Amino acid sequence: MTTPDPWPAPRAHAPVDLAVSLPGSKSLTNRALVLAALADGPSVVRRALRSRDTLLMAGALNALGAAIDVSGDDWAVTPGPLRGGSQVDCGLAGTVMRFVPPVAALAEGDVAFDGDPHMRNRPVGAMLAALRTLGVRLDDTDRLPFTLHGTGSVAGGEVVIDASASSQFVSALLLAGARYEKGVDVRHDGKPVPSQPHIEMTVAMLRQHGVEVDDSDANRWSVAPGTVRAVDHLIEPDLSNAGPFLALAAATGGRITVRDWPQRTTQGGDALREILTAMGCGVTLTEDGLTVTGPERLQGVDLDLHDVGELAPVVAALCALAEAPSHLRGIAHIRGHETDRLTALATELNALGAEVTEHDDGLSFRPAPLRGGLFHTYADHRMAHAAVILGAVTDGVLVENVATTGKTFPDFPGHWSGLFTAAG
Repeated sequence: MTTPDPWPAPRAHAPVDLAVSLPGSKSLTNRALVLAALADGPSVVRRALRSRDTLLMAGALNALGAAIDVSGDDWAVTPGPLRGGSQVDCGLAGTVMRFVPPVAALAEGDVAFDGDPHMRNRPVGAMLAALRTLGVRLDDTDRLPFTLHGTGSVAGGEVVIDASASSQFVSALLLAGARYEKGVDVRHDGKPVPSQPHIEMTVAMLRQHGVEVDDSDANRWSVAPGTVRAVDHLIEPDLSNAGPFLALAAATGGRITVRDWPQRTTQGGDALREILTAMGCGVTLTEDGLTVTGPERLQGVDLDLHDVGELAPVVAALCALAEAPSHLRGIAHIRGHETDRLTALATELNALGAEVTEHDDGLSFRPAPLRGGLFHTYADHRMAHAAVILGAVTDGVLVENVATTGKTFPDFPGHWSGLFTAAG
């Protein structure tokens, strides 16, 4: 495996005591952009996250006929007639690969989808099958690349889907469903849907746009046909991206405040408050933000992260530093994220001296002293987040391809290094 320009993770030689401001939420930004492109008039996405994933989403929607101005901090969106004859680059963005095809189905003409090589391994087949059930013409494939043959409208109606691999399958259909002739009635049939807070986020945003959504039955979501009202959005800080910063306080026994943490939110990253409390941290939420104070020794935990799998790499890094055994479970689905995160975490943590056992749906940890070495990221931003936490308290940790963090956090290496300069 090639290791271009490994990045020396900064080392904290004392407990940190800092306040940080974070970029906006990728999940909120990309949902807001899709709804704005389908709306009945212009709107603005304020404090939009500017990252690779969100720029790919803006580019995809522009290719389909929307006009999205990304030149400032606030992105103006003007819907336009949806058109085909375009190509969509999904990069490594699951939200682009899954949210855009249901929108492209409303265009007239062919729309071709492809992305980075690894994206061709990420699951999308269940959603493509659902679109076929709803009357959309697609290539006979269940992976990237594929071409959608739009006819300008979608019949919609009832569809049964197995969304156990990704909650994004459900969100994708709901986001565009109001524009379908019969709306959409999505029923899940399979193992429990992971990352339920992300579906709740989608439903909440649809209702803000005046869309009628019935989610009163378990594993069923119904969107009535109708207008998507134009609404301006103010994007919250990305709480999942807060993970490495709050973990820095936990790992060093220091204190970090993340400014502007919302008092109420649909973001799954808010679960960090409960997780860090369980590990022995002090956690306080005020109008100024969320403050985490690390303990003298991190406690081991037994956690089901099924609904917040994106937090698993950061939590795994802390478990490797805890003084007692830990077990993370309910996260078999993160094998289908940017990389197989369970295998990747077990491999890289063990290479640094940790004692990690991989299971079908999780990881077990036993206390062990860590050492320096090269931590591979597998082009996965969350793996890089785990690496820098370990590097903050372990000499000689080198991070391969730290630039992959640009997926959801522009200039993360510079921002992270600046914390150590500020801490003296």
